[in-house]
Amino acid sequence: MGTNERAKIVMTPAEVADFLQRSRTATVASIGPGGMPHVVAMWYGLIGDAVYIETKSKSQKAVNLRRDPRMVFMIEAGDSYDTLRGVSLEGTGTIIEEADGEEYWAAAISVYERYTAPYAQDARPVLELMMNKRIVVKLVPERVRSWDHRKLGLGQMAPMGSTAASIGAE
Repeated sequence: MGTNERAKIVMTPAEVADFLQRSRTATVASIGPGGMPHVVAMWYGLIGDAVYIETKSKSQKAVNLRRDPRMVFMIEAGDSYDTLRGVSLEGTGTIIEEADGEEYWAAAISVYERYTAPYAQDARPVLELMMNKRIVVKLVPERVRSWDHRKLGLGQMAPMGSTAASIGAE
């Protein structure tokens, strides 16, 4: 039997947590009305083992998750094969619509702090504006997939191909 290359690149739980903490944008997939995946880029918050997104209450992803709560949350990084890494979380999204609930506001604060600044009570009006007509979706992963090609020890590879010149150009 051959060597299990997949096992070599799996991240430890601590590496997964660190990757989620340090990353900025996730790809979130839900199931559209015709069964086609609906995929969007989202900012997110973290509380314990759960990831949270906030979205308009009538957004397509919210409509999809009300109908079928299965979702996938993925983050990836790397510009060459030797640096590819990522985490994919699969599970059931729980919609939190109660704007007066503690978890709702804790999730909103987590998202706010990741992309704006440390939260202080004087920022409450900004947070309330941010969350106007929004719901929170909580995902506690039922399955975690991860990969980190840096663990393969391939040596540094330069990005190549027709898109290499565009890396960092924006």
